[in-house]
Amino acid sequence: MEASKTSVVRPGLRERKKQQTRETIARVALELFAQQGYENTTLAEIADAADVSKRTIFAYFESKEDILFCDEPMFYEQLNEKLEQRPPGTTTVDALRDFLSSGPAMDDNARLRKQIIHSDQSLRLSERGRSAQLEQLVADSIARDLDAEAGDIRPPLVAAAVTAAFNAARDRLEAESGEPVSHEQAMAILDEILEFLRGGLEGLRRNREA
Repeated sequence: MEASKTSVVRPGLRERKKQQTRETIARVALELFAQQGYENTTLAEIADAADVSKRTIFAYFESKEDILFCDEPMFYEQLNEKLEQRPPGTTTVDALRDFLSSGPAMDDNARLRKQIIHSDQSLRLSERGRSAQLEQLVADSIARDLDAEAGDIRPPLVAAAVTAAFNAARDRLEAESGEPVSHEQAMAILDEILEFLRGGLEGLRRNREA
């Protein structure tokens, strides 16, 4: 049997070193944020702990906030790919549920990041503001579900409702428990929201076909 010619291309040494530097900056920044508070931590302190210059930090991140939320770009890139490449007949609800449930388990850095955000009101507000990108991806995907034309108000309204419902449920749970919501808790909330979304989308689709 002929061996497969397809192989995974390993990044070059330069790219690996760049990735290692980026990961080091993010890791030590999280540790400092947790130890002395987000607002009390300076970029100079992060640079010193990571053994790099402030100029090097700006080669990878635009601000402290970008360091804290450094996993978001990859998350949205992968979600966008999942939604755009879903098989025929797979709805936004199905693709979103599959994507979020099959994600990697939360590691120490992710847990630490959640704790840091949860402990700071301004960071919680920033996190909520950043969910606008998620809302747009969901709206675009729902528009394809409904075969909606440009300017159709239904997709953005449904996506906004879903994002608001999830944020509200998460905030309530965190306020009651005093801790960031676990992956299992988040998925339980998400299932309820997606079930609501599923029923709403089916109703919109039936109205369009009527």
